[in-house]
Amino acid sequence: MEEQFSGACTVEIAAFDEFSKLLGDPAATVEFDHVIFDTAPTGHTLRLLTLPSALDQFISSSTGGASCLGPLAGLEKQKALYAATVARLSDADETTVILVSHPDIAALREADRTRGELEDLGIRNLHLAINGLFDAECVGDVIAEAMFRHDREALTGMPATLAGMPRTTTPFLARGTVGLDALRLMVNPSIAAPQSAARMLETKLPPGLAGLVDAIACAGRGVVMTMGKGGVGKTTVAAAIALALARRGGKVTLSTTDPAAHVAAAVDAGVPNLTVARIDPATEIRNYTEEVLQRAGAQLDAGARAMLEEDLRSPCTEEIAVFRGFARTVDEGKDGFVVLDTAPTGHTILLLDAAEAYHREVMRTQGEMPDSVRQLLPRLRDAAFTHVLLVTLPEATPVHEAERLQNDLARAGITPFAWVINQSVLASGTQHPLLCERGNYDVPFIRRVADTLAVRSALIPWLAEAPVGSAGLAGIVV
Repeated sequence: MEEQFSGACTVEIAAFDEFSKLLGDPAATVEFDHVIFDTAPTGHTLRLLTLPSALDQFISSSTGGASCLGPLAGLEKQKALYAATVARLSDADETTVILVSHPDIAALREADRTRGELEDLGIRNLHLAINGLFDAECVGDVIAEAMFRHDREALTGMPATLAGMPRTTTPFLARGTVGLDALRLMVNPSIAAPQSAARMLETKLPPGLAGLVDAIACAGRGVVMTMGKGGVGKTTVAAAIALALARRGGKVTLSTTDPAAHVAAAVDAGVPNLTVARIDPATEIRNYTEEVLQRAGAQLDAGARAMLEEDLRSPCTEEIAVFRGFARTVDEGKDGFVVLDTAPTGHTILLLDAAEAYHREVMRTQGEMPDSVRQLLPRLRDAAFTHVLLVTLPEATPVHEAERLQNDLARAGITPFAWVINQSVLASGTQHPLLCERGNYDVPFIRRVADTLAVRSALIPWLAEAPVGSAGLAGIVV
């Protein structure tokens, strides 16, 4: 049992149990009028929401007893609770699921992907919340005009399936969304004080990305991983660094473990020395399953083979299969640079956590541990080989999440190479009063990162032109 509970899936199951108690057990919330559940990042949330059907299929098809999820008896007791949870999630009279997005093309594309996957689960009681829409008078200020245009183009070009959903909009708030005053402004923006002739505060800013790229390029090979909260710009930073390394003559692979996989859209095709790839979960699961059955299945009798096939149908198989692809991609750093645009924090940590328990899982399924997996943790811990970049925005929640991630990495023996502060209004050059007020809001978060949290840091300003394509990406490595 201890061995079976050591895998990464246990975290998912434990979290979903608590989630299910809030939704599926009326006694747990009988004293409350409302339950508001602030979910984890998209990929992790979808993993939780899809577990009930996966578990149900796994339990109903199981014949061999225990699995990587622990004793089946424990799961059987939860089946009614899981079924009640999914039923309540999809009941429009009981539940509203709110998809929150910035007015940004990539963010809205991700929201639409989430909408589709939720609807596949029978959850159609959805509402779209657009957060931070810049709608101020902006004539004469290049940054303000660009921000206004960016937001409007994103809304105009959003997928039709999102555009047809019920929608609410929260305006751009200069002082962020932390604290009771800010929350009241979100509900009633008209109570905001009149804009003053705000001016940007003067403060020492971290340098740009070029210095970090130069330091990484000196190694001649290795792995670069961008990590952080979803929506902070990990894909853009990863693509910009990959392009800059390729232009310095390095052989570079840009890849992702993110289910959303937006890296290909960020980079022009045909860049010399640069290959764009993806760790595709469906492909990894299929290859892993075929490999295990080929190696071990022929030597088993019918009963033993059925048990093996049962294990391979478990929800843990995806974690193992994707982890192998992750390790294989890191291994390619021996012969050049690999830049990994990683998944949102929770999923990434599950992949890293799985390293210690991975060998137990492959032993159970009669698999073999590739050398790339054996070498993975030593390579991730080798500061000369792996450069972890924590990407954040100069805001409270992204900085807090990145700090927590840094602590998690420290427990795994991994030290970040640098922090990257993305989309700083303070450094944008705007003179618009509302944006100046927002730029001043950046200051304490920039200072906390640069002076306290990071060994080294870099800063990217909010840009009037979106950093897409080779020219746009090259513009942020300065």
